[in-house]
Amino acid sequence: MKRIVRIWIEQEWLYGQGDDGKTYRQSLLWYKGLMNASPEQREQYEFSLSGIHWPCLDVDVSFESFLYDDAEPKQSQRFFLTHPEINIAGFARKFGLNPTLLRNYVNGFKTPSDSRDAYIMECVRKMGEEYSSL
Repeated sequence: MKRIVRIWIEQEWLYGQGDDGKTYRQSLLWYKGLMNASPEQREQYEFSLSGIHWPCLDVDVSFESFLYDDAEPKQSQRFFLTHPEINIAGFARKFGLNPTLLRNYVNGFKTPSDSRDAYIMECVRKMGEEYSSL
């Protein structure tokens, strides 16, 4: 696939049909502006040579991103993406994690291994136990 020729959104997924006829998808969690947009705003997009642009939302999605292995965020990424009220750096420091690395995981610049993802979720559960004991 060199480019996406048609797009649509269903629930929390952005789908694209490639010029090869295959259907690709990626989570809207990676694109908060698009996820929170109205149906009318979502329809106001333009194709460029390298991707899709929503001028009214200032959101860009590259064609290449449809080929990434991590179309679905891992469990820890999903947690932080759906809970922006949690300070990532503070959480990382509390549990002895590298704040920059955790931020890179959450934003999809890096992908945690399965064991690292499980460890982060264990830390999330510990935090939840602390909060629920108040």
